[in-house]
Amino acid sequence: MARIRPTQVADDGFWDEERPSRGKKAARYAAPVAVAGIAAATIGLVPALASTGDPNLPKISAQELISKMAASDAQQMSGSVKITTDLGIPSLPGGGSLADLGGAQGGDASAAPESKLMELISGSHTLRVATDGPAKQRVSIVENAAEYSMIHNGDEIWAYDSGSNSAYHATAPKDAKAKGDHRREMPKDLRDATPQEMAKTLLSSVDDTTDVTVDGTSRVAGRDAYDLLVKPKQNSDSTIGSVRIAVDADNGVPLKFTLSPKSGGKAIIDVGFTKVDFGKPKASTFDFTPPKGAKVTEEPKVDHKDVPKDFGTKDFKGSKDFKDAQGALSGLKVVGEGWDSVARLDTPGGAAAPTTPGGDSGPGAASGLLGGFGKEVKGKFGSGTVVSTRLVNALITDDGKVFVGAVDKDALVKAANAAK
Repeated sequence: MARIRPTQVADDGFWDEERPSRGKKAARYAAPVAVAGIAAATIGLVPALASTGDPNLPKISAQELISKMAASDAQQMSGSVKITTDLGIPSLPGGGSLADLGGAQGGDASAAPESKLMELISGSHTLRVATDGPAKQRVSIVENAAEYSMIHNGDEIWAYDSGSNSAYHATAPKDAKAKGDHRREMPKDLRDATPQEMAKTLLSSVDDTTDVTVDGTSRVAGRDAYDLLVKPKQNSDSTIGSVRIAVDADNGVPLKFTLSPKSGGKAIIDVGFTKVDFGKPKASTFDFTPPKGAKVTEEPKVDHKDVPKDFGTKDFKGSKDFKDAQGALSGLKVVGEGWDSVARLDTPGGAAAPTTPGGDSGPGAASGLLGGFGKEVKGKFGSGTVVSTRLVNALITDDGKVFVGAVDKDALVKAANAAK
């Protein structure tokens, strides 16, 4: 996202506080990331989640607290969320990071959501959020002297980047929901960047390989909360040490989500409200009109009735591409259980995809390129390269197989040996 003073910022009443100014220093973290979907550019160094002491709350069991979370149905809220991610992705040979591969290119003035999502993957970010039921949401990504906002109001989606004074607009047809048109929805990566959605995803996968306990209380965003501690049972190969979820003692809404590595050190993912209000946001919060002079990009309208039956099979060779994709996914298998699960992907023909500048492919092409920032490993399976982060690790074998999971290197080698 551009780090320049905004050309013009819409005065729509969303900000009740002073807007960011050039006088506020921003710290940058260089940690690159290629997994998950969270945060990028630190706003301030003041601790955002100050505590005034742990509250004395009535005792509650883990099962009761999970039930309280499941029963929570807060449809209206607004506030500020701070997201910090440190996955420790290695740098690419010659500089840069894996996160750079999916980000917007320099000089791109588009405000389209896909051009911004990769910017949420590393470092720290401050978001302003508001929701009033499933049809109205707003997320603003706050930066030094700039902000990027997405507004969902009924059938319309607006995105605006004040740094480049550019806007993006999409309007879903009236029958979009029936036809599976998702242009009327807030992008999933942004919708999921809240403590509530992260907690929901985690708890939906809890099984008998998991220990779940209530581990004290805390104060988050001025509200009393119970701390739910979720962690793998002993002898796990997982890179995850624990996940701590601060749950609002009054309404059961998750207020903070912290994922810590087994290796120790600071959290890999830390997402929490710094301010929250469960009242109804002002209606004007979800109104938006592009500022004068803004460059507006309209999402192309698609008329499903006009799409020919053989679309993609003649001019675009879509049928072949689809079959190739099917072939790749048909080799996807999951081995292990719970926290120790490893996904295995056998590429068609056992060959890696073209990866070198000359377009070379075949066994070892991908592993050879990755050798610049991975570590070579050998086993009964043969040889390959392990690319490591603080959370997710991947083993790419020289014969084109891929093993990936939130497990340590030895677990990947073990999975590869067993698959041989």
